[in-house]
Amino acid sequence: MNKIALVDDDMIALVDDDMNLVTSVSMTLEAEGFEVETYNDGQAALDAFNKKLPDLAVLDIKMPGMDGMDLLQRIRQKTKMPVIFLISKGDEIDEVLGSRMGADDYVKKPFSQRLLVERIRALLRRQDAQADEIGTDSEETKVMERGELRMDPLRHAVSWKGKAVSLTATEFLLLQALAQRPGFVKSRDQLIDVAYDDQVYVDDRTIDSHIKRLRKKMRTADDEFSAIETLYGIGYKYNKD
Repeated sequence: MNKIALVDDDMIALVDDDMNLVTSVSMTLEAEGFEVETYNDGQAALDAFNKKLPDLAVLDIKMPGMDGMDLLQRIRQKTKMPVIFLISKGDEIDEVLGSRMGADDYVKKPFSQRLLVERIRALLRRQDAQADEIGTDSEETKVMERGELRMDPLRHAVSWKGKAVSLTATEFLLLQALAQRPGFVKSRDQLIDVAYDDQVYVDDRTIDSHIKRLRKKMRTADDEFSAIETLYGIGYKYNKD
């Protein structure tokens, strides 16, 4: 484990068994003003997280022993902190983003370290913005009910037919954006604007993957959940009010 001197309030955990990548990325993050904790396997990271949680974790999807998916599942049992997956170029995005717990974002190897820094900053800005909204009385922070759906932004709580559903920050934002105006279509570009900072590039397939994962999670509460409708070539809409 390598600890870099504290420069910023935000602490990033980097978990990867590739020592060269860990060294290179941690140096870049240090230069950007982050505190960085590095781990070469999932179990070591989990042991450290049980003592102190980072502000954001970057996890390799494939590691010996406890891999990134196993570690993410353990993390999601206690926190909604942002998580970015590092995945190999040949991996299917749907397999990664379609997991039952899910990461907030992903970056494909080999990747631009500048891109990774931008993704990290975007997620941290979004998390800070959500924290700043606590105690305000805006449409974005009021409890919203749409038919069987109930969303409480201040508590990051979602339920369907009275059953709690665990969503990541990205999934929550997408569902909230769709449910705010039932029957109105939102394009993929509009949903990208909702879920991501304007300095971060993502493609349409990323939104499709998030929606696929969101539907899967909602169906854990109701096998017949069909409130999110796809309009092929256009976007998505929420069809229950």
